[in-house]
Amino acid sequence: MTMKRLAVLPLIAVIGIIGMLVIPISPVLLDFLLVLNMSIAITVLLVAMTTKEPLNFSVFPSLLLITTLFRLALNVSSTRLILTQGYAGQVIETFGNFVIGGNPVVGVIVYVILAIIQFIVITRGGERAAEVAARFTLDAMPGKQISIDADLNAGVITEIQAREKREAIEREADFYGAMDGASKFVKGDATASMIIVAVNIIGGFIIGMVQQGDSFSTAISTYTVLSVGDGLVSQIPALLLSTAAGLTVTRSAAKQDFGTELITQLTAYPRMLYIVAVVILILGLLSPIGPLPTVPLSILLVVAGRRMIRARSLEEGDAKKKAEQERSKTVKSPESMYSLIQVDPIEFEFGYGLIPLADVAQGGDLLERVALIRRQVALDLGIVVPMIRFRDNIQLRPNEYTIRIRGNEVARYELMPNHYLAMSPGMSDPSVVGIPTKEPAFGLPAEWINEAMRDRAILANYTVVDPPSMIATHMTEVIKRHASELLGRQETRALLDALKEQHPVLVEELVPQLLSVGEVQKVLANLLQERVSIRDLSSILEALSDHARLIKDMDLLTEFARQRLSRQITYQARAGAGAVTAITLSAGAERRIQEFIGHTDQGAQLTMDPRLAQQLTKSIGEHTNRLATLGKSAVLLVSPVLRGHIRKLMQRSLPDLSVLSYAELDPEAPVESGGVVNL
Repeated sequence: MTMKRLAVLPLIAVIGIIGMLVIPISPVLLDFLLVLNMSIAITVLLVAMTTKEPLNFSVFPSLLLITTLFRLALNVSSTRLILTQGYAGQVIETFGNFVIGGNPVVGVIVYVILAIIQFIVITRGGERAAEVAARFTLDAMPGKQISIDADLNAGVITEIQAREKREAIEREADFYGAMDGASKFVKGDATASMIIVAVNIIGGFIIGMVQQGDSFSTAISTYTVLSVGDGLVSQIPALLLSTAAGLTVTRSAAKQDFGTELITQLTAYPRMLYIVAVVILILGLLSPIGPLPTVPLSILLVVAGRRMIRARSLEEGDAKKKAEQERSKTVKSPESMYSLIQVDPIEFEFGYGLIPLADVAQGGDLLERVALIRRQVALDLGIVVPMIRFRDNIQLRPNEYTIRIRGNEVARYELMPNHYLAMSPGMSDPSVVGIPTKEPAFGLPAEWINEAMRDRAILANYTVVDPPSMIATHMTEVIKRHASELLGRQETRALLDALKEQHPVLVEELVPQLLSVGEVQKVLANLLQERVSIRDLSSILEALSDHARLIKDMDLLTEFARQRLSRQITYQARAGAGAVTAITLSAGAERRIQEFIGHTDQGAQLTMDPRLAQQLTKSIGEHTNRLATLGKSAVLLVSPVLRGHIRKLMQRSLPDLSVLSYAELDPEAPVESGGVVNL
């Protein structure tokens, strides 16, 4: 029978339970259902003991509700038979006679004791454990989410594993919440069972004497046996299910099944058995208990302790041999060498003095900031930043850190913990005293100030940041500066696959019909190198599709892509809603530069005289410095033919200078002159 067909059985069972509440059943069928109820309870208890994690038995709260309803239906059916026929089947009669042993008073007392154990000990304890577990699970959810994000940012887990962990946390919270509610049903069932037994005894006594004319002793004996037997048949499975519920909610930290953990942990200290053996032996020799029950037990404990110690020694020896064999195989295997030559896209190495900034247990939030950095870069540049590998490096100074891109160091800085980095607004305040330094992200002059000087610096309009914020800003700037190096073919393929879900025709037309993934990657890298966001990837691919049939020069295709992004590039040059401050080349300067453009097998190249290039760079630099003192960020505006060549020429001397062509300028954007460069 397939699982789909078996899935119908619970539905049929629930309908049958509902029918039992109103339809009388025969004693023979009741016997079968009572045995079935006992079998279900034993099965659930064994599953709860074998399950390693509570979530592996996540259906338990619902199953607890259904089994409770089943027991109540059995109680209704048995009560109907007891009061109408004075006989409710062989199972109930056997349980009643076995427990009572001919004495109704003893039977009632035994049943009351079992009911008290069920109601006060097992049920109340399980209910409290479920309530506390649910509360603690909900309180711990934010911390667990942060821990998952930290592992994801550090590269310890993948996106898929992080998603699975988050789902497990949500399921765990739902499970304990459901167990908290289901325990209330078990408590109510225990109360109802006690009431039902009392009703059966009193009702049976009245029916036996009034309606059937039985004597007092006959009526009280008959109906007490049946009522207590009915109560025991229901109470024992309820006790088993309550125990299963308590085991499930109290084994949240278990890694193995209950039996394995019990034996492993109880025998973790075998020498303790010697102490127990001595205590038991002394108890037997110095007390009236005598040596008969204590000496054999003491001998058994000593023998068990010796066997455990010997077995543990053998296991430890085997484990060491296996570990040495695995280590030798790993060292000799060629696969172990591949892990040594792998290079992480981004690495953040820090000295031991900066460990508290990255350690969540010590209050560090640097890993949380990395998640925000990756999100911000995705919004600003349109790329998904790879996992940033965090590691401490004892070769660095205690308060020093380095940032590596594909194994190469691109930034290094030494900060001062318990200090703040303060940058003046332009005019320094003599009352703000600190240690002179430079801000690492942009190289601006700054000072390290202590906590006492912080408020004074803020009142003096200084920009004051703490070390984690400074590191986050530095890392963000480094990632943006080297974004083109982080975008490889694999990352480009991922971007294309994501875009294909929304624009399948566009991607299929371009790749691989017109351009390969590597060629698209070169265009995107060219854009990122000048900090042009590729978030509007569809517009970039449309520009490439329009020109890639006739043009195979990646630099020229990049220019067409930039022209398609003219509004975005112009907005970035305007720094918001202001005007574009443009430095332009004179007509004579552009003609003279264009004369140095030659065509080779590698495409168009600018072979300009070094002295003339130096003169051009110096003149542009003077204009940008002059405008910077006025608080204006200038761009160099040139013709489309020269833009790419001028940008490459300025890349070393003026790396932060934005070079735009007239074709990239939004016609609606206001433009103001920032100067004209002559040669």
